[in-house]
Amino acid sequence: MSFPAAISVEGLRVVRGGREVIPDLDVAVARGTVTGLLGPSGCGKSTLLRSIVGVQEVAGGAVTVLGLPAGSYFASVLGAPARDPERVIEEVSLAPERDQLVSRLSGGQLSRANLAVALLGTPELLVLDEPTVGLDPVLREELWATFHRLRDERGTTLLVSSHVMDEASRCERLILMREGRILADDTPEALLQRTGASDLERAFLRLVRSGTTVRAVS
Repeated sequence: MSFPAAISVEGLRVVRGGREVIPDLDVAVARGTVTGLLGPSGCGKSTLLRSIVGVQEVAGGAVTVLGLPAGSYFASVLGAPARDPERVIEEVSLAPERDQLVSRLSGGQLSRANLAVALLGTPELLVLDEPTVGLDPVLREELWATFHRLRDERGTTLLVSSHVMDEASRCERLILMREGRILADDTPEALLQRTGASDLERAFLRLVRSGTTVRAVS
């Protein structure tokens, strides 16, 4: 039995300052997956994420999140139970720091605190914009382990953006963006096979140079 996508974007257009920054974009994110949204800074990742959560003014197209218009789902997550903060603090391993001011947390602890806020209300979907930026390799590893645990234990869908290509292999599916367009949408393994590249960074570069768009075969 197939289920509707967690996120469905059809014909999305975003215009900023008189310039079309996202022209007629279509993409979908499957439920219960860790999907990576990757591409260089300025390629439109954050604009797409803002459109998905419903805080970006769009010029056209439709964005649906768990069957609801963009923004409606995220508004409904508010109103978490009173004991939820204690639960999410434990989940992101911040129990020893529970009484500290946020201003006194380290960079890695602050990233985990932001994730804890996102987990309030036990959401089915998390949309995270470059959550590992500025973290050392150990903390990045811990955060990605948390993402996979949420998927495995709760069936949470995660859409995680990054401009660091070595994080791509941690995702089940990759959406590669360039200049407001989808350059590729497939599994890491399929992208390597189709491009003949030895790693995902080289695969991305080959797609850029060839001007080819790669979509998964359904």
